[in-house]
Amino acid sequence: MKHSKFGITAFVGTGLCLVALTAATIPAAATPDGSAGGIAANSSFGIQNNVLAAGLEQSPVAYGQLPLANPHGGITHYGYNTSTGGPLTQDPKEAFKTEPDKNVYLVFGGVHYLFQGHEGGPQGYVTRINLDEKDLTKRVTLVSDTRSDGGAVPTFDGITWDPFTHQLLLTAEAAAPKGGVFGITLDDNGNSVDGTISPLAALGSGGYEGIQNDAAGNVWLVEDIGGAKASGGKVPNSYVYRFTPAKPGDLSRGTLQALQVNRKDGTAVTASQLSANPADQFETDLHTYGSSFATKWVTVSLGAGNAATAGAATAGATPFKRPENGVFRPGSQFGEFYFTETGDTDKTSTLPGAFGGVFRLSQSSPTAQSGTLSPVFLGDLEHTGLDNIAFAGKDKLLVVEDAGDTLHAQRDALDSGYLFDLGKKTSTGPSPVRWLAEGRDASATYDHNTSPGYNDGDNEITGIHVSDGDTSAAGILGAKTPKMLAGDWRTFWTQQHGDNVTWELHSAASADSHGDGRHDGMNDHE
Repeated sequence: MKHSKFGITAFVGTGLCLVALTAATIPAAATPDGSAGGIAANSSFGIQNNVLAAGLEQSPVAYGQLPLANPHGGITHYGYNTSTGGPLTQDPKEAFKTEPDKNVYLVFGGVHYLFQGHEGGPQGYVTRINLDEKDLTKRVTLVSDTRSDGGAVPTFDGITWDPFTHQLLLTAEAAAPKGGVFGITLDDNGNSVDGTISPLAALGSGGYEGIQNDAAGNVWLVEDIGGAKASGGKVPNSYVYRFTPAKPGDLSRGTLQALQVNRKDGTAVTASQLSANPADQFETDLHTYGSSFATKWVTVSLGAGNAATAGAATAGATPFKRPENGVFRPGSQFGEFYFTETGDTDKTSTLPGAFGGVFRLSQSSPTAQSGTLSPVFLGDLEHTGLDNIAFAGKDKLLVVEDAGDTLHAQRDALDSGYLFDLGKKTSTGPSPVRWLAEGRDASATYDHNTSPGYNDGDNEITGIHVSDGDTSAAGILGAKTPKMLAGDWRTFWTQQHGDNVTWELHSAASADSHGDGRHDGMNDHE
């Protein structure tokens, strides 16, 4: 059992041994609820501890109330904006929680950093956790909260490192004209070159969440905008994009494309068709194991407000039910792109695809203009709201849920993190093995029941990230085969909402053996 000095608790459960998630000892199948070896999802009632599979431990690397080393205005803490003057937690007028989101782990000059954008509060900002820093007053710094053009800084969700431009690329998950991609140029020490966040207009404006590079310097974007309500659920309304720069390393000009999926008869599946009939047979076929569909990329013309979503619809691209994040499979030479589809996050939805899934786009190369789309895993009530995604090895895929408060109550289960073994071929997709049953901390429980409404309720799993920190092109996610929990490879996830804790995962067998800041004085061990 692991306790922090600040009341942050992570319970390590008994059951499936995951000393190394890349090991070949994972069971061939999970129990019917995906619990695998007795690890079940947490009930949605009251305060719950996080439960990890046996062999895993975690330690907090930052938490919401941690003060920033260089506060600016109301941006004073890792997870709070105090511009309203409210207290930090559990009060009817509590401060805005800023929700540190997805993670990027990078090593600059031998120093180990974790970068994050913040997606809550009055405005977005970007922070950097120095994982080697023992002084908690210096551990987290504000990278930037100012736009280069003087405009309002949107809140941020996705983040990745672009080695070709030497920029952190961040996504603002909002409809045009507020959404889009923004860049922060870093120097060789991991510091912002000019202290500003620059909008990258050529990539369009939309509800982008997932963002990844490929080896050719292209930027892949996964959009998350909920569709309109329809009888039995919601209309598919979000797209998968690829941006090809006109000149490698320069994102100021280029071509934005969106993915188009064809029916078996060769005709395109379009937004107008699915809006008119969200129960279209295509949706059933798409969410059927063994199916596959031809794809091609269509060029998006950006019109008023630089709107990518409207441009994708006009171009005849195919919308999905909230695709949120994507990543390239190691060893595929960037020819296999896996992305999640969150679905409707409502037990009462009866439309096909209501519970989302995981899909694979296969191409001959990352620059190919055509490919094949097929389902990898199809969600159900117990495994849905699939969001963040990361590879732990060549065949080991980590996927976490963001099912939302409504669905938590409907199924009496909080979110979970799953491991899928893609190397085991079955006719019904890989079995989900639960490695994390997320809990609900006291602050999230308070927000769920009492919060004034500008702070979220139940905790959410986000930012699952496996990386060795390589800042070169060779370190792009998907270029190397990860060795999770081994060597230089490190794994992080953020327990968003509530206390807003970012955790690092460790193998229980080696958790105390690292000498590079992996345990940092924030933790006590038993």
